[in-house]
Amino acid sequence: MKMQAQTNNSPWLKKYLYQHASPFLLGILQQPDSFRYQLIYTQINRDKNNKPSFKHFYLNVDKARYFNPASTVKMPLAFLALEKLNNLQMESLNSYSDMLTDSARPPQTAVTADPTAKNGKPSIAHYIKKIFLVSDNDAYNRLYEFIGQQTINERLQQMGYHTMQITRRFVRMTEEENKYTNPIRFYNGKQLIYQQPEAYSQFKFDFSTPRFIGNAHYDRNDKLVNSPMDFTTHNNAPLADLQQILQSVLFPGSVKEKQRFNLTAADYQLLYQYMGMLPSESDYPKYDTTEFFDSYTKFFFFRDKKSPVPDHIRSFNKTGWSYGFLTDICYIVDFKNNIEFMLSGNIYTNKDGVLNDDKYEYNETGYPFFKEVGEIIYNYELNRKRKHQPILDDWKKVAGK
Repeated sequence: MKMQAQTNNSPWLKKYLYQHASPFLLGILQQPDSFRYQLIYTQINRDKNNKPSFKHFYLNVDKARYFNPASTVKMPLAFLALEKLNNLQMESLNSYSDMLTDSARPPQTAVTADPTAKNGKPSIAHYIKKIFLVSDNDAYNRLYEFIGQQTINERLQQMGYHTMQITRRFVRMTEEENKYTNPIRFYNGKQLIYQQPEAYSQFKFDFSTPRFIGNAHYDRNDKLVNSPMDFTTHNNAPLADLQQILQSVLFPGSVKEKQRFNLTAADYQLLYQYMGMLPSESDYPKYDTTEFFDSYTKFFFFRDKKSPVPDHIRSFNKTGWSYGFLTDICYIVDFKNNIEFMLSGNIYTNKDGVLNDDKYEYNETGYPFFKEVGEIIYNYELNRKRKHQPILDDWKKVAGK
C-alpha cells in the first residue's frame, strides 16, 4: 500500500517566510524537493484565564515525505519510560531508582554503573537528563530496552500515531536483534525492588511503503553502493506527530485524552527541567562546554558556538541529526518580552547525494536555515498583537528565573 502524498501548506506562512527571507534562505525555500524541508509554526493564544489555544501553520508538511528522525525519537521514549514506571504501580519504584541493565545474548551489553551520575548509578531520570541535554545515544538505548519494542509501538499506535515506527536502538544490530530487549533490575540501595526479564517483540511493522533516499550510500562494511539508501525498516516519526507529542506533554489539556501520557506532576517537572536545561547548567554530568556548548541541541535561531543563548529565552525541545537530516521540535518562551510559540522543522543537506559518508552541509546550510527561520518567526511574534498577554510564571520557575 503506497501512501498518497498530501502536502500541507498554509499560504500565509509561505508568503511571510518568502517576504522576509534572505537570498540564502530563499534559495532553500524555492527547492523543496532538494532540501526536503518541512516546517510547522504553532501560534499560542491565551484567553482571559490564561488557557492556551493552538493554531498550526504548515509549509511543505507531508507524512509521506520521509526524513530520518534520528534523535528526535528519544523524546517519545523519555515520556513512555516514565509512563511505564507509573503503570507498574510500585510505590518504591521511581525514576531515580538505580537501574541495572543486564545482557542476555550478544550483541547486548550490560550497564551497572554510571560515573556521570551523582551516586554513580544509572537511573531513568539520569538517562532522560542526558537525552535532552546532549542527545546521548546510550541513554536512548537503555530506555528502549526498558520499555521494549512491542510496548513502544503498540502505545504510539494506541495514541493515534499510526505512521510512527520505532524499530531500533542506536547501535549496530539486525532487525531480529532489535526485537530482543535486555533483562533489567531496579534497586533502592541494596534492595531489589523490581526485576524485568528479557523480552521479545511480536509487533508487526507495516513496511509496505518503500523509503529510498539519495543516489548512493556506504553500507555497514564501508563499501560504496551506487544505489539509494533503503530506510524502509528504519525509525520513522513524521514531523506533525513529533510536534503533537511535545505539545501533549507541555500542554496536556490541549490534546485529546487518548494522546496524553500517563505522567505525574513530578514527571512533568523533571521533563520540563531537562528539556530546557543547558549543558553549562549541569553538574552531573559535567560537560565540556567547548564540545557541548549551550546551543548544541538548540537549532532554531540559536545554533552557534560563539553566540550564547540569551538568558531570558528558553527552548524546551528535542533535536536530531543523521544522514544529512536535521530536525528540531521546540517550544520557545521569552520571559523578557512575554512571548511563546512552538516551531518544528527539518531539512536535508546532502549535496553529493551520497549517504553515510559523513559529508553533509550541516554548518553551511542546515544550521543557518534553522537560525534564520527561527529569527523570522521570533520577530513576527515580538510584534504580534495579543488579546491577552500570557502569564508564564510556571515556566519561569522551571527555568529558575
